[in-house]
Amino acid sequence: CPGSSVLAGPFAMEEPGHFYHRAIVGRAGRGIVPLPVDDLGARPDALGGAGAAVLTPAHQYPSGATLHPERRRAFTARARETGAVIVEDDYDGEYRYDRQPVGALQGTAPEHVVYGGTTSKTLAPALRLGWLVLPAHLVEPVTEAKRLADAHTQSLAQLVLADLIETHAFDRHVRASRLRYRRRRDLLVETLRGRVPHVRVQGIAAGLHVLVLLPPGGPDEDEVMGRAAAAGLALMPLRDHWQDPAGRPQGLIIGYSTPLAAAYRPALEALCTVLETRT
Repeated sequence: CPGSSVLAGPFAMEEPGHFYHRAIVGRAGRGIVPLPVDDLGARPDALGGAGAAVLTPAHQYPSGATLHPERRRAFTARARETGAVIVEDDYDGEYRYDRQPVGALQGTAPEHVVYGGTTSKTLAPALRLGWLVLPAHLVEPVTEAKRLADAHTQSLAQLVLADLIETHAFDRHVRASRLRYRRRRDLLVETLRGRVPHVRVQGIAAGLHVLVLLPPGGPDEDEVMGRAAAAGLALMPLRDHWQDPAGRPQGLIIGYSTPLAAAYRPALEALCTVLETRT
């Protein structure tokens, strides 16, 4: 089918990165090339012979790093040279607090970048609505794959979303929720830094989660997760996001959008109590 040669070979995946991305690629029978992530985002020098790369350049998951402009250019240049495809997952780009909007990679190399967006963060995951902006040569094979996997996306939800966008109600909703989540983010970061200074909080400039790195020699992820569960908190361990977690930093991914307004401060108090315990 068209595009099959473009997507030949292993997939490069951010390390750490979203475990769903790795699971999908693994189930497709493709090899995985890890792309180490640092404060500048994923490293393009580790691409090797990958035929595709899955990136979260605006707000790397789970570290929160933004892909540096030089690395953005390096990824797209490599895609042009080799014919590789970049899958750009812009899963929460609407929520930014301390920075200007980050342009999509797709705009700089539309013939080599698949751009994906979703309403799961802005509206609700239950809507199951997302979108892809595809290079022309991938439209037919991706449309056919979508048809075989999921014959139809509900029309009513699509029409309602279209109306929200056309009437600017969607923009108004995003602006209002961005302000609300920024206040939550500020309170979370301020409280953690004041009450639990031995942990490192990062990835705070955008999104709906923070990454909390645990100090060496302290309680590990399993211990903290156990205490959190006993306190009624649902946290996610960083280890699930490494292809190989051995010897990696330990931490927790903490979302702050889910609790109801009245429950947010009590949840934050419970989180601090969990993290304050050093033994």
